[in-house]
Amino acid sequence: MIATSLEQRARPPTSPESGDAGVLALDALPVDAHTQAEERHRRWCNVRRVLLVRLDGVAGVLASTASFAAVHETMPWTQSTLLAAPEALALRPHLQAVDEVVTFNAPWTASGTAALNAEPSTMRGDAEMHLVRKLRRSHFDAAVLFSPSSQSALPAALLCRMAGIPLTLAHVREPAHGLLSDELLDDTAGDDDTRRQLALVAHVGMRTADERPRLRLLPKDTHQMRNALQQAGLRFGQRYVLVCPGGGGARHCQPAAFAAAADVLLDAWADDTAVVLCALPGEEAALAELRATMPQRGHVLLPTVSIGELAALAAGARVVVATDDLPLTVAAAARVPAVLPGEALRREMNFS
Repeated sequence: MIATSLEQRARPPTSPESGDAGVLALDALPVDAHTQAEERHRRWCNVRRVLLVRLDGVAGVLASTASFAAVHETMPWTQSTLLAAPEALALRPHLQAVDEVVTFNAPWTASGTAALNAEPSTMRGDAEMHLVRKLRRSHFDAAVLFSPSSQSALPAALLCRMAGIPLTLAHVREPAHGLLSDELLDDTAGDDDTRRQLALVAHVGMRTADERPRLRLLPKDTHQMRNALQQAGLRFGQRYVLVCPGGGGARHCQPAAFAAAADVLLDAWADDTAVVLCALPGEEAALAELRATMPQRGHVLLPTVSIGELAALAAGARVVVATDDLPLTVAAAARVPAVLPGEALRREMNFS
């Protein structure tokens, strides 16, 4: 198991000097703010069924897992249901703080819109009404809306209001009035997604001692990847760099940049460290191009791996080189250094 801190209760609030995720301790707040924070926390501590909403895909759900753990550790008596995009079902066996997963194609996301547009026009709005009825039947006491900084949480907030969920928490850029019971001003544009969501749940007094993403590592994935590495030519116990080409959006790099980064790392270590190349579904072309760029120094696995298999590979790696959010977040969950290709070219970086 990659992370095992879910058995621990969340740490008590500490002073700002302790460096806690940018969230002030209650004792450091002005009297009125202190009273408001205590009242928020008291209301949320009465929650028994909570809905965790993250609708933008697998990487977003994984980035929110530390916050899921904060909810579980602060309120271990709650039953948690995750509302996510259908592709996030691949994470279900690997989630530690979630009791149930419900899927929904949100029309305010790119993937959700594509799926809904494929339906007949006569079904327009049916998915939203079906979800509202399902959520209303589930009698949730509260909902936490985990949205990326590029996306508004208010459409999900409206659905939660229609479902009769009394407590709702989300980031906002301007007051949401009656759509939310608790809101946090979205001034965290410089933070990474994991820390942004931790700040959100801390607004109602939920914290965790381990602020890294969580991902349960399954023995079958570890066994399968160990066999795959040996079939690819690695000796048992040989260390390796895991290179995941493709993706990245604005951070996209050409295959030559990944190859150069791997060369720099191997030259710096000057030992028998190998290079392992892998790709997620849809990235096969990038993998083939990278393999052609570095034929002598790469050990190639199967072109596609599952989320669990990627986690198993990352957990055994010396460093993960990637640009896409998913492998980078998986590496963080595995407690393995991750680096962008351009950063790896800075030779002063030192990885053990």
